[in-house]
Amino acid sequence: MHTSTSTSASHVVHRFRWRVVDIVVASVIGVAAGVLFWLWGLAWPGLDSVLSFTPGLSGLLAGGWLFAGVLGGLIIRKPGAALYTEVVAAVVSMALGTQWAFLTFVWGLVQGAAAELGFAILLYANWRLLGALTSGALAGIAVGLLDTNFSSVAALSFEARVVYFVSAVVSGIVIAGLLSWVIAKALAATGALDRFAAGREARAREPEPSDAA
Repeated sequence: MHTSTSTSASHVVHRFRWRVVDIVVASVIGVAAGVLFWLWGLAWPGLDSVLSFTPGLSGLLAGGWLFAGVLGGLIIRKPGAALYTEVVAAVVSMALGTQWAFLTFVWGLVQGAAAELGFAILLYANWRLLGALTSGALAGIAVGLLDTNFSSVAALSFEARVVYFVSAVVSGIVIAGLLSWVIAKALAATGALDRFAAGREARAREPEPSDAA
């Protein structure tokens, strides 16, 4: 019994231990996402104007800054991956220059922690759509709370802030959650993630040549 317990604990530790390839790929995801964050920030004023017909609806844009954590978590599948990739993305975006300066890092830290919590409450055992949507939803809740209390959104009416908060959560679920899951699945199908569990699972689900015939 003792040997079995020790073996099980050792397996869990090994499964959650970061490899060099995990750090490299998580960093690449974070840097690439950071560039996209920066571009999203440049597009934000125009997109915000398009959505101005309903005060607070610009919360739908929030998911554009949330996907890094969810995508990193789905691919790396290690504790801390969602937080790490989101923070790296925020730092890269801040370094490239955003109108929010150091607050970009603060928002990234909170958003990353929320995305991480989404995987943690599922015990880092669900990397399917449920895990992605949960992580995205919590990231959306985090940015909704931040923006409606500590940004220019806080000056809006109560009704507009409610619209913003709900829109941010929806954006977190759809853009950060669903879209990240789709991207992870697509990458796994190409073989790019064969050194990760996500890629091996995709390969395992492929039909044998005799089955495809």
